[in-house]
Amino acid sequence: MKRVLNIINGNACIDIMKKANIEGDFLPWRDFLHEGSVPPQLTLEELSLIRAKFISEFGVGEINEIYRDFKERNEQLKTYKKYDKIILWFEHDLHDQLQLLQILDWFATKDLKNIQFSLIYSNNYLGESTAQQIKKMLEHSININLEHMKLAQEAWSAFREPTPKRWFSLLKKSTSILPFLKPAIFRMLEEFPNTKTGLSRTEYQALLIISNGIDDAKDIFEKSQSFEERKFMGNIVFWKILNNFENYNIIKRDINNKLTITLLGQELLYGKRFWFDIMPLDRYIGGCHLNLENLWCWDIPTKTLKQYYFSKTLNSLLITK
Repeated sequence: MKRVLNIINGNACIDIMKKANIEGDFLPWRDFLHEGSVPPQLTLEELSLIRAKFISEFGVGEINEIYRDFKERNEQLKTYKKYDKIILWFEHDLHDQLQLLQILDWFATKDLKNIQFSLIYSNNYLGESTAQQIKKMLEHSININLEHMKLAQEAWSAFREPTPKRWFSLLKKSTSILPFLKPAIFRMLEEFPNTKTGLSRTEYQALLIISNGIDDAKDIFEKSQSFEERKFMGNIVFWKILNNFENYNIIKRDINNKLTITLLGQELLYGKRFWFDIMPLDRYIGGCHLNLENLWCWDIPTKTLKQYYFSKTLNSLLITK
């Protein structure tokens, strides 16, 4: 009997996969790589410590517990040679595509001789699928080859660079062998500050929804999800956005926990103020450390990414490159 390792995007679909009688062991890849530092030239172990620190500071759990989970994940991954078959199960959204790049990049330097290495593309969310749908996906798995590996290595390296120029340039490259990669690249670019308000797409969506009278946090999150072509963000990350808005008087909360936009929030929403002039800009997207000295913005009308200088005196953006 063949030994099978199923690498999946998290815990949510494990029970469903077991109900579908999917054979083998399960290795969930629990990390939301679209948030926080993902610096270059680090081993998986070194990066795991950085990620554990970020996730802990984000408020998701204790660093020791998170790092222990990552180490256990990494140790299980290193046992890949004992398996006859490795199946990667990943969805079409940004969250999963970044995980897929990381995993393919790791395997690209490993000896996979005598191992059947395959990928299951899913247009559906695995955690929302039925056991029957999950089982049907096995019929559409594809074998991973050197071309998949090379593209993943290139994209993962680009994502981790100090500037997003190579990540943006991937939009001009043929990536059809990983059919969900290009939409994920584009969606990640939309999380850079936009040139009108300094808000990311998610931040702008959230503030727009609140300005239209939706005042319950859960309803705001669900409405924002409905705007997405491919949902990728968990509610924990979204709550952080709302907390930042509240802390900087962009929105306010009444005694019934209802949220409304403030006058300052309206000025921000309509481009009269820039978000990074209100809340200090200090965040990472992949390997790019965004701050006022390294300010990359997404121009929505032209769908381009450029480096800018922010003039507080003029309250405007000036193109530097």
